[in-house]
Amino acid sequence: MSTQRILNLIAIVCLAAVGFALFSQYVLDMQPCAWCVFQRLIFLVIAGICLLANLFRSGFLQKFFAFTTFALSVGGVLSAWYQYSVAANMFSCDMTFADQFMAKWTGLDGMVPWLFGIYSSCMDAKVDLLGIEYALWALGLFVVIAVVALIALFKREPREIFS
Repeated sequence: MSTQRILNLIAIVCLAAVGFALFSQYVLDMQPCAWCVFQRLIFLVIAGICLLANLFRSGFLQKFFAFTTFALSVGGVLSAWYQYSVAANMFSCDMTFADQFMAKWTGLDGMVPWLFGIYSSCMDAKVDLLGIEYALWALGLFVVIAVVALIALFKREPREIFS
């Protein structure tokens, strides 16, 4: 599997994760907190970068996009871990990095409220899916994406004899 195909697979997984988050919000009535929507943004940025790589055939740029995907997924791991271990035990996510970034710095919560609206505190957003907290599901998915991005980064591409 080529580096670009791996990046496309990562993009599909990230878009599916955001799709499932929206399903959880609008069908299962699980309202997101600031850290939840911040992680949605990370998934969408990863998907965008992976899809952007389709526009470039340079091996170096493909590896650059794989590295960027890896770095963003590490950021996703850190945000999911913080949500699980710290923010979920706080009465309010107000004034945390995720709240500041989403509401005050980017304004995405107001511009695209159906996707990035913050409708719950971190403590109230602490919900389980199949007995596992949502933050841990996100953390696990970010870890998988990081590993797959590393595979794409270090994958040796076959050389074409006639190009």
